[in-house]
Amino acid sequence: MDRPQSSYCHRGGAEPLLGASIPEHFAAVVARHGQRDAVVSIPQRRRLSYQELSEATDEVARGLLALDFQRGDRIGVWSTNNTEWLLLQLATARIGAVLVNINPANRAQELAYVLKRAEVQGLFAIPRFRHSDYVAMLTGLLPELESPRLARLANPELPALRKVVLYDPADPALTPRPQPGFTVWQDLLAAGEALDTTTLDQVTAALDRDDAINIQFTSGTTGFPKAVVLTHHNILNNAWFAARAMDFGETDRLAVPVPFYHCFGMVLANLLCLSVGACVVIPCEHFDAEQVLAGIQQEQCTAVHGVPTMFTAQLDHPRFRDFDLTTLRTGIMAGAPCPPALMQRVMHDMHCRDILIGYGETEASPLTHLTVAGDTPRRRVETVGTNLPHQEVKVVDTESGHTVPIGEVGEVCFRGYHIMRGYYADSAATAEAVDESGWLLSGDLGCMDRDGYLRITGRRKEMIIRGGENVYPREIEDFLYAHPKIAEAAVFGIPDEFYGEEIMAWIQLHEGAAMTEAEVRAYCNGGIAHFKIPAHIWFVDEFPMTVTGKLQKFRMRDLALEKMGQAPGG
Repeated sequence: MDRPQSSYCHRGGAEPLLGASIPEHFAAVVARHGQRDAVVSIPQRRRLSYQELSEATDEVARGLLALDFQRGDRIGVWSTNNTEWLLLQLATARIGAVLVNINPANRAQELAYVLKRAEVQGLFAIPRFRHSDYVAMLTGLLPELESPRLARLANPELPALRKVVLYDPADPALTPRPQPGFTVWQDLLAAGEALDTTTLDQVTAALDRDDAINIQFTSGTTGFPKAVVLTHHNILNNAWFAARAMDFGETDRLAVPVPFYHCFGMVLANLLCLSVGACVVIPCEHFDAEQVLAGIQQEQCTAVHGVPTMFTAQLDHPRFRDFDLTTLRTGIMAGAPCPPALMQRVMHDMHCRDILIGYGETEASPLTHLTVAGDTPRRRVETVGTNLPHQEVKVVDTESGHTVPIGEVGEVCFRGYHIMRGYYADSAATAEAVDESGWLLSGDLGCMDRDGYLRITGRRKEMIIRGGENVYPREIEDFLYAHPKIAEAAVFGIPDEFYGEEIMAWIQLHEGAAMTEAEVRAYCNGGIAHFKIPAHIWFVDEFPMTVTGKLQKFRMRDLALEKMGQAPGG
């Protein structure tokens, strides 16, 4: 690693970058570790070896080809964590289709945006989860699904979408068809029976490691989420070098409570394990502290990932002491700042002595920085570590763009194999995020020490990180504006001991209108995802603004904190 005199650091690597596509690399792993456990889904009571996972992947891949999905087509997955999600991740890569990750908490309006923005051509969804009725939302959005079964859908609002495939994780082979327009999982597998492996292998052989393979949604400071395009080369190498940094191998078993739709779950959990022959353990469909603890004990997991709130929930669970967690060794904590006291509890009470702090963003595939087991406790909690091999990082002045001296705060920027292909069909937004020299501007503020360790000090962007979930104020503001009583809304984050940040909304009503906090929450409930609903709602007569009329959210935040008895600045 270069010893920086200015805030720039480049890390070479003793190992070269991987040059294979995901299916090529996975085939080599299967050849070496075919009889080892690849995935254990506790809610589904299902266990697959690497050989069985490979065979099941090929069945799904042949089905996709038979349904006329091809290289470059975009296939969305709207589901909680389950084996089929992982199969679709591998099967889309096998044929070169682009997997589009969709948040299972999305409501119909949010789903429609994602489908339209990424021009999704095929959608896989589960029927329901808890209070979310996916079938009802889909039929409301796509009334064609109620018509007699068609070869393909034809919706004027979503012209790219041609098939919706439903699968029930409880028993995919017996998934009921709620409306005649749905395709079901067994249709997919039956269609693929006519294709042989030779045809599938020919399709895979034509793929290139720089092909786009994944779209994940994220956002900058304002606006609706953007569609980040990632390649085989981006995410396979990111997973591989994260595994190497963790000293993670084929004997490890990783409990995965983080959602698959997020880069943390898909890349740093699923692909990380599959790149080295380790086992993915799915303890729950959606995070449940007790199920995670039970899963770690049952499967003798050596690692567990999570955002800080997940670790807090496990440690504070009333039955925590009932579970044997002594097999744990490592894992990654990311998504929000980690309090020092929590790090100590995870290391000692959960036996994760080598727990690491990770940092990055979706546009960077996602991991850019990671602490290592030998780092001092202070470095583990005060920094996000150093950048991974084959990556560059620098800290620049926010006005001039020049690299700042060691120890000075500036905007953190990244360059290397891990930088996204761009935002899907949005060259203007891509040009704003990645400069002409290939540097990705993170929007985060930080400073670097002489050994290349990075400390994050704040964000230029307004994005809120609530319990590891990225929340974009503009999206909530636009939703609130649609209410007939609301004239103006400003949404921003304030510090929260449990979630890291909570959502606050300042609302100005139309003259003569009256509204309560309960009415606002009732309006949001069912309209936007539960984690986007503001926890704090204030009704105001005016907003702090600049002389040019721009909202000053930093002043709103400081005023709110003062009134709530907290120190401004957090």
